Amino acid sequence: MQNQQPNIGTGRTRNSTGVELDFASAAERIKQVVNKTPLAYHHHLSRKFACNIFLKREDLQVVRSYKIRGAYNMLSSLPAESLKCGVVCASAGNHAQGFALSCKKLNVKGVVFMPSITPHQKIQQTRMFGEENIEIVLTGDTYDDCAATAKKYTRDHNMTFIPAFDDYRIIEGQATVGVEIHEELSPIDYIFLPVGGGGLAAGVGSYFKTVSPKTRLIGIEPEGAPSMLTAIKQGHPVTLDNIERFVDGASVKRVGDLTFSICKDVLSDMHLVAEGKVCSTILKLYNEDAIVVEPAGALSIAALDDYADQIKGKTVVCIVSGSNNDIARMQEIKERALQYEGLKHYFLIRFAQRPGALKEFVNDVLGPTDDITRFEYIQKHNKESGPALVGVELESKEDYEILLRNLDRLHINYTELNKNNNLFEYLV
Repeated sequence: MQNQQPNIGTGRTRNSTGVELDFASAAERIKQVVNKTPLAYHHHLSRKFACNIFLKREDLQVVRSYKIRGAYNMLSSLPAESLKCGVVCASAGNHAQGFALSCKKLNVKGVVFMPSITPHQKIQQTRMFGEENIEIVLTGDTYDDCAATAKKYTRDHNMTFIPAFDDYRIIEGQATVGVEIHEELSPIDYIFLPVGGGGLAAGVGSYFKTVSPKTRLIGIEPEGAPSMLTAIKQGHPVTLDNIERFVDGASVKRVGDLTFSICKDVLSDMHLVAEGKVCSTILKLYNEDAIVVEPAGALSIAALDDYADQIKGKTVVCIVSGSNNDIARMQEIKERALQYEGLKHYFLIRFAQRPGALKEFVNDVLGPTDDITRFEYIQKHNKESGPALVGVELESKEDYEILLRNLDRLHINYTELNKNNNLFEYLV
């Protein structure tokens, strides 16, 4: 394996949209503000997949995500008159933090619009990085709703909007993640990276198509928000009707027009990962490596199992995009992980109205390592007790079939809630 400095000439490339991206100038602009994050060899993952896996640790960035790169590159490129009028952004959290620190460093007034569901930790971090230079407005349930309000505010107040991803200066800044990777490691066979709006993928993808066209770029989205995959399949950006917002740093209803036009040409593949798999990956990284990542930051690593055969013997880089994870979310993360791994199950059980029915369930249905984690009776309209909501945690997913056989053997009336989305969302 050979380490070498990139040979990119002027550091410029013109993509399929006709926009010239200047990677070298972007890297020069941001170098006094941005940390050059580690590209760390991961022994356990490398052994597991029989290849050489490196993690690009943007979770260790100054604002704990790569978003500072694009935000600062764009703000520092604006004319003085624009900066004097102030700037606006809309963000689920990470872009907001990069934007806030950029405003502080450049002494610019900024207004940050964030979805009302943004984790409290990200709101506090944004306020900390921007201090007196920024104002925070919480509005809308998704990034897309929030962005519409922010753009109207920008027009009404004659300010400049700093998009989270759909601008060539943002893309240039995010591309510097790729510049740093290539400075330390070459050749690289695969790069796995998260895709939300597409800024990171467009930037890193454009850069690597210039300096290492044989490197395969794999974009990863959460199953519940497949906006880039849908756009590529249909040939144009599509606004999704509904998205699962759990992976908040990579869940948008619509990717950018500019980012799509680049990603469709530079990405080798788009792949979806289940939110539960993301949660399992978060917990493993924390428990085994003491690495704290947010859901979007775990996407690239969560996808490796699905590419195990392809990456064997290869050199692989996973971009860990951020670590802004609110500790209050850990119980939900654990819950989702257990359900994904087949270790947590919920039932609606109609116990026979006779003495000893509940004792029989505990003694004769549950195995020696099964644990009841939730039990509550569902009250009927006439205030009488109805069926019971029962949560059971297993030690091994193979124990589930034994549990079902015991329920059937004793003729217990039950409904598996994990297999009924409507009931599960309503009751659990």
